Amino acid sequence: MRDITAPLLDWYDIHAREMPWRVMPSDRKAGVLPDPYGVWLSEVMLQQTTVAAVREYHKQFTRIWPTVGDLAGAEDADVMAAWAGLGYYARARNLLKCARSVVADHGGTFPKTYDILITLPGIGPYTAAAISAIAFDEASTVLDGNVERVMARLYDDHTPLPAAKPILMDYAQRHTSTSRPGDYAQAVMDLGATICTPKSPACGICPVNDRCDARTAGTQSDLPKKTPKKPKPTRHGIAYIARREDGAWLLETRPDKGLLGGMLGWPTTEWGDDPADADPISADWIESDADARHTFTHFHLILRVQTAWLPHDASPNRGHFIPADSFSPADLPTVMQKAYTLAAATLQRV
Repeated sequence: MRDITAPLLDWYDIHAREMPWRVMPSDRKAGVLPDPYGVWLSEVMLQQTTVAAVREYHKQFTRIWPTVGDLAGAEDADVMAAWAGLGYYARARNLLKCARSVVADHGGTFPKTYDILITLPGIGPYTAAAISAIAFDEASTVLDGNVERVMARLYDDHTPLPAAKPILMDYAQRHTSTSRPGDYAQAVMDLGATICTPKSPACGICPVNDRCDARTAGTQSDLPKKTPKKPKPTRHGIAYIARREDGAWLLETRPDKGLLGGMLGWPTTEWGDDPADADPISADWIESDADARHTFTHFHLILRVQTAWLPHDASPNRGHFIPADSFSPADLPTVMQKAYTLAAATLQRV
């Protein structure tokens, strides 16, 4: 086994990225630990999302709900609206479940160990390891995409993902620091995010380049190997965007379970191969010239967009009206924002 821990921590002491939830190395050495609530919130937000996208969301959440108790007591709709744009909305639902569990079952204090953290709603092995290491300095091993890439290159391992995960975890565990586990966890992730990047890794400035088998073999840009993904299917649907004569918009809250569960959005048909009409009210619907297209984790979606003006006494069989001064497209999921963009021009007040 080659030692990467010491040079990696030396590098991190100088090059650690500043983040709203991070305590910098010099402060950690002085005994300062980060707020577990802020660490947990960042880790949930960072799943399938970039640091650049998460920074402002994290600041907004901690400004509105400064503690886990504040978040636990929040209205579901308010949290889902604040989450809009981050995607993968099941994370937001689990966020609330976890916050309420911390308050109800743990007295409003996050558990300090991996074994208890992993029992909380929405917290899996990676998140439990990250929180226990970063927030509580427990010697837990983190394995996200960045760490997988670093380990595959360090050992020049060509086993394709996802089959390689146990192998890469074994490599990562060999290097987990027992003296500075929180800093080490963040250091190895920072290395993958800023130097050992997926394309064109900056090997010349890597603090462990003299210990990297892939660099010696010249295979670093080929790793990690991945099993080819199956093509994503395409689903179709219709989005109905209607506005009342007084300017109010017709929206509905989607069912709690399923994609975009609990989110506010336009009434739509089911999403499938050949969706049947399911308009929320009888109206003179006009179809847009373009479709709203969006890609989810497991499929592509094409939404035909239909628009209509409704009278003051309109009585829809689905959804509810939101006054114009209470409506913001930014509160909608991304796919619903795309549909709004196509419809907005035809539904502006005259």
